[in-house]
Amino acid sequence: MDDLDRKLAARLANDARATWADLGAELGLSPPAVADRAKRLCDRGVIRGYYAVLDPAALGYGLTAFVAVTLAHPRDRAKFLAVVAKREEIKEAHHMAGDDDFLLKVHCRDTQHLEHFLTSILKSIPGVQRTRTSIALGTAKDLATLQPPRAVS
Repeated sequence: MDDLDRKLAARLANDARATWADLGAELGLSPPAVADRAKRLCDRGVIRGYYAVLDPAALGYGLTAFVAVTLAHPRDRAKFLAVVAKREEIKEAHHMAGDDDFLLKVHCRDTQHLEHFLTSILKSIPGVQRTRTSIALGTAKDLATLQPPRAVS
């Protein structure tokens, strides 16, 4: 990525609704040149998509929890991930090094919803051996986007 690609990616990460004309004026490029660069960034997988960032609490999901999951055996992973892919409560699922196999970021309506999710859904998946849940009391930082790395000097 050159400096213009980094600037374009950073600008789109902050406001994906910016027009090609506005971006072109900021970057000193024509709108079609900006569109071409953005397409190349998409083709290379730097930009994975464009979407609106929705507020979970405004949608009725006022509780955020992080659930560490330990599987009994690696062969249980496929069944576990199939359920993870289908559950709307699970916003992120990270395969982890260390004591736990996965760390899930979960949005629920309230503690009753979380209890149902943990006991009736998550712990009923074959191979789920243990879960540990931490409830977020607040969120100090939650960036929906990643900024491109600075150029190495």
